[in-house]
Amino acid sequence: MSPEIRTVTDDEFPDWVRTLHTGFLRPPETSEEETEARRGMYDMRRVRGAFDGGRCVGTLRSFAQELTVPGGAAVAADAISNAAVAATHRRRGLLSRMMAADLAEARERGDVLATLIAAEYPIYGRFGFGPAAWTTEWRVDVPRTGLDPRWSGPECGGRIDFTDGAGIRKLGPELHDRIRARRPGFVSRGEHVWRLATGDLHYPSLGPWTEPFHAVYRSASGEVEGLLTYTTDSTWEAARPQIRATVRDLLALTPAAERALWHFVLSVDWVTSVDSGLRAPDDLLPLLLPDPRSARVTGQADFLWIRLLDIPRALEARAYADSGTLVLDVRDETGIAAETGLTGGRFRLDAAPDGAACAPTTAEPDLTLSVADLATLYLGDESAVRLTALGRAEEAREGAAALADRLLRTSRRPWCPDIF
Repeated sequence: MSPEIRTVTDDEFPDWVRTLHTGFLRPPETSEEETEARRGMYDMRRVRGAFDGGRCVGTLRSFAQELTVPGGAAVAADAISNAAVAATHRRRGLLSRMMAADLAEARERGDVLATLIAAEYPIYGRFGFGPAAWTTEWRVDVPRTGLDPRWSGPECGGRIDFTDGAGIRKLGPELHDRIRARRPGFVSRGEHVWRLATGDLHYPSLGPWTEPFHAVYRSASGEVEGLLTYTTDSTWEAARPQIRATVRDLLALTPAAERALWHFVLSVDWVTSVDSGLRAPDDLLPLLLPDPRSARVTGQADFLWIRLLDIPRALEARAYADSGTLVLDVRDETGIAAETGLTGGRFRLDAAPDGAACAPTTAEPDLTLSVADLATLYLGDESAVRLTALGRAEEAREGAAALADRLLRTSRRPWCPDIF
């Protein structure tokens, strides 16, 4: 018999967690502490499994999320996580069936789109997802930066103070909400994110907990405008410190706060290199350094993937830098679309800086593309002209791709700092 796809009961949840660990190549055993912590954190109505003879052989869950789109609006998202299939049951369509069931419910619920962080590039395009925001990691050779080693604090009148995990849990959520209202690609953070980041909640399967350093930036008026979390190693060579700091989180409401926090972590005594963590590709680092070559790229990859569920609502939610009309023929030929009725069709977008309208139409198309490629354009990071050159979009009206770029692209690249 074909494995059954359904939500997980309380009694089956420990088996589900073991399957999750196995799928992500972690030791399969799990503690009761971790199982209960996950149970308390998850919306169990949205935890799905594939079951073969009563045994869990596949996992997928989703949860409510908000995604910031260009212009600052937050749209309802179906955040998908913990997708795994046991090696004994691979290539049997189990992930496709779990994904189809989840996306069908999300659309019925009224979610505008779905989001995920893709562990592997080839998997999720076949479900209509497209990479919408990328990330870059740098390693900074501190002695080469050209920064003044005598630096003792921000020149802008602000100040930086150490705090502890409790301080971050108190100050971080409000600061994050203010920042995410300004930056496309940011997603909402639940309480568990702050608890995991500060050690108040920890899963043994993630390895031993290392207590990080936390710092907060306050403006000259005393307002909290930035936070920094980092760890250090303890490397010494030839009786000299060769310490590497690794940034886990750096959030800033203002450019002054961002510059000050980078300058701070790059000025800590004994620290000779700094790993930036997951940053926007157009981060102020490394150009804020007198010698930007002191920072080398150590990682660059697609990060946040989007699957549009309601194209008119999605396109009406975001802002546009110019005025214009486009008729988009959106192809949704994925296997799950045939099962669920997602999302394709022909839509007329009338966009302007003061708002947009989008509705189905029978007019001749200006631009034809897949639902995944429209998702790739949605947050403003990719170029329709580039997709046309690649053969992934087809321009029926000359200049349509260039118009799409004028409407959709953003002055700063979208950024999602969170793995979920």
